[in-house]
Amino acid sequence: MTEPLFRRMTVVGVGLIGGSLGLAAKQAGAVGEVVGVGRQLASLAVALDRGLVDRVTCDLATGVRDAELVVLALPVAALVAALPEVAIHANPECVITDVGSVKEPILAAGDQAFPDGRFVAGHPIAGKELSGPAAAHADLFRGASWILTPSARTQPQAQDRMARLCEAVGARVVPLEARWHDEVFATVSHLPHLVAYALLDAVLATERGDERVRFSAGGLRDYTRVAGSDPVMWRDIFVMNREPLLKVLATYQEQIAQLAAAIQAADGEAILARLRQARLAREELLHRT
Repeated sequence: MTEPLFRRMTVVGVGLIGGSLGLAAKQAGAVGEVVGVGRQLASLAVALDRGLVDRVTCDLATGVRDAELVVLALPVAALVAALPEVAIHANPECVITDVGSVKEPILAAGDQAFPDGRFVAGHPIAGKELSGPAAAHADLFRGASWILTPSARTQPQAQDRMARLCEAVGARVVPLEARWHDEVFATVSHLPHLVAYALLDAVLATERGDERVRFSAGGLRDYTRVAGSDPVMWRDIFVMNREPLLKVLATYQEQIAQLAAAIQAADGEAILARLRQARLAREELLHRT
């Protein structure tokens, strides 16, 4: 880019997403300087050493002062808690965004903290089970969707600047209504994580569960890959998006119950029909990606 979209971007939380964004935005020339804010000195040191950020601080007020863009890359509960303090210290022209995977509650909190519409709620659909600045890389967002969920209050100019940053790091911008976003991701993201955690808990709860885990091969390992994600982050997501998640969990439980009934009845045809349907859906999913 001939000149940066934002002269200074502050990333609050320099883990996988925040650190990757800092590095990608710098490499694309979309930002001039990246400031990293965090509480753990060791993580900040890794981010600085890897060039994810240009300077670091543990003080939020110092970090957001004079920034043109503040990115809140925190667990969703911490993110909501940080918004009022960011509103106190950010300059009046600063755009604020987030990367949380729950949108309706965060959008409401952002609009309350920034009634002038400078808050742009966002969710990059990128990541992996690893976390922290050591896992960050500049290509994380390339080819990924970056969802923006504006409200009626969101400034079009702020949304446009944020969309241009997303595109600069290689993402496709997808506008979405916040409530629908939360229902969709309760189904395709939050439920799979919940099931992965619950499955491992179920295995461990069986007789000599630890020993059974040692005999597991690719099936259990692959199925539960996402259970390697940050437990604190997913605890907050489950709680904040609990109504959509509980709704889709009830549907999942119904499907499990129906399959269990077919197994109990030794109804091979019913079992086969369900397995074939799921296999076709899996093949279509792989083809789309």
